[in-house]
Amino acid sequence: MNKRMTCAAILAAATLGLSAQKPMSAPKGGKAISDELIGIFFEDISSSADGGLYAELVQNGSFEYSPVEHDGWGAGTAWRQARPGHSLGMMEVRKDQGIHPNNPTYMRLHVERTREFFDYKGWRGYGLENEGFKGISVKAGKQYDFSVFLRNQDSQAKQVRIVLAEPQGWGKDPKLLAEATVSANSKQWKKYEAALTPKEGCTNAVLQVLVLDTGVIDVDMVSLMPKDTYKGHGLRKDLAEALEALHPKFLRFPGGCVVHGGGDGFWNTYRWKTTIGPKETRRQLKNTWGYHQSMGLGYYEYFQFCEDLGMAPLPILPCGVSCQGTNGGWGMWPQQAQDVCPMSEMDEWTQDVLDLIEWANGDPATSKWAKLRAEQGHPKPFGLKYVGIGNEEKITPEFAERFRYIYERVTKAHPEIVIVGTAGPGSHPENPDYEAGWKLADELGMPIIDEHYYEKNDYFLKSRQYDKYPRNRKTKVYLGEYAAKDKKLIDALAEGLYLLHVERNADVVCMTSYAPLFAKKDATNWNPDMIYFDNERAYLTCSYYVQQMFGQSSGQYFYGDCVRFEGDPAGVVQPQEDVHYGQSVILNTKTRKLYVKLVNAGADAKKANINLSRFGLKKQATKTVLAGAADSENNYEAQPIAPKKETIKAQKKFSLDLAPYSMVMLEYQL
Repeated sequence: MNKRMTCAAILAAATLGLSAQKPMSAPKGGKAISDELIGIFFEDISSSADGGLYAELVQNGSFEYSPVEHDGWGAGTAWRQARPGHSLGMMEVRKDQGIHPNNPTYMRLHVERTREFFDYKGWRGYGLENEGFKGISVKAGKQYDFSVFLRNQDSQAKQVRIVLAEPQGWGKDPKLLAEATVSANSKQWKKYEAALTPKEGCTNAVLQVLVLDTGVIDVDMVSLMPKDTYKGHGLRKDLAEALEALHPKFLRFPGGCVVHGGGDGFWNTYRWKTTIGPKETRRQLKNTWGYHQSMGLGYYEYFQFCEDLGMAPLPILPCGVSCQGTNGGWGMWPQQAQDVCPMSEMDEWTQDVLDLIEWANGDPATSKWAKLRAEQGHPKPFGLKYVGIGNEEKITPEFAERFRYIYERVTKAHPEIVIVGTAGPGSHPENPDYEAGWKLADELGMPIIDEHYYEKNDYFLKSRQYDKYPRNRKTKVYLGEYAAKDKKLIDALAEGLYLLHVERNADVVCMTSYAPLFAKKDATNWNPDMIYFDNERAYLTCSYYVQQMFGQSSGQYFYGDCVRFEGDPAGVVQPQEDVHYGQSVILNTKTRKLYVKLVNAGADAKKANINLSRFGLKKQATKTVLAGAADSENNYEAQPIAPKKETIKAQKKFSLDLAPYSMVMLEYQL
């Protein structure tokens, strides 16, 4: 009998657990809002990709660096000649008969002597040494996957020793961390692979490729990747996990100004078709922000990452109009330099958009682009829903003509795709591009328009601009780039207060993404950023934690009458203009969760009276608090600000004291 009762209890508990996850109906009083409000925007700025999110540890492994990208750079950047045991030889940069036309440069090694009569304490061979991105960081006992393309120029097979070592200073032997050997036996380009497992950890290791036999051999596409990447897909695990913890609903990529080539002209425009397929066939580019893009992180990896995190992909494609920074024209307005492609070439730019949709969503049996996707390892469609056209261009008549050209043809061919347009740089009413961008959006019935602005925290503390937006417009707002212009707690709270206002207006604003996302230590082009990092770890800012709480608390309904602050007039829903405190109550009917968020960006404590009587609350709730001094800052030296969580008793009516400079989130299961 007891056994039967136990089984019944287990079944009942299982049934209860399943029913708790069933969608619910929203109680009266809520306003329907977007549940895709919080996403992320990745642009390769501040070395965010190579040496960052893309886990490759070898810098310039394809020898494609160029002085066009950076004064003094060339094929040998990040490399040096390696001559252990007094070996002799010569390095020669070649561009004839490379692996692929998109990847022409390689290094030819003329090996004359591999040792001086005897092995020098086991070190011999002639070859190359790579320093990585200011040092290669490896962990003891972890596997690292090495690969290289080699081509013999004579009939003799050659042994090639692969070494991970820790330099010990001038005149001293390096410390051996790991080694492997491959036999190069082909007179055609051939890929060779090996596994390296360091016996000790090291933050400044080097990788050596040492040829142990005399003769001539070609080297290209040298790679060293951690075996343990995010879900095995080649992204640096700790950085990807930091993004996962934000619970983003979409990913905008690859830019930003990166999309249309910055100030270098159309030759340097980011074209998605050259970033897919085998990595040795991808066309590498100068980065808008002054360094190199290997395209190891390309469109396939972006889409795969979206799938891994459950994010909607939002690729941004160029539209035949250059960045407003072309030829140094960063005056923004009214004087900007902007180049445009001839209208006779616009079919090519339009076809890029149409082909991307086929690549992402098409059937490999009927679409050549979908077949390429399947050949790369993803026969199932990616489910692309959004496509952005253009980024921050000055809204000139020439831009409008080219945008309209692409827009009309894409929407006719694919009415299921949601097109995201642009409101130009600096989305404020005093900017003529803002007015022109919205005029074009209204004329076309554009689904979504992308607004950008970076301001001091005072703007985010005071402005409530979306309260004034018309409710009868077809076009919704995507706030694609925004941030307060510092990284202290008060700036993060100002952003949080502004997001409370955005949630209240999430019937108008359907998507937001903070920018920029990443910045590497000693390679930062722009401040502030959400996540800083070095080769060892990520450093999470105060803004990161605010974004995280908003990402965790997405939902489909906003309730404005559940929280009242003492001293406020009846009927006021905070935050109002120039008020430094506010609240938002969000219901997620899919997960049956309720979220109460409160922000106090002022120096005085506030008391909030909360009434959740219309909701059927479970007995316990989770309380998350982010608080500190207004000028507190997370940086490389210290991380004083982080959320604190505790389990509390769920109450339907109660008062909550909100400390100065704090954000509180209450999470309830219904």
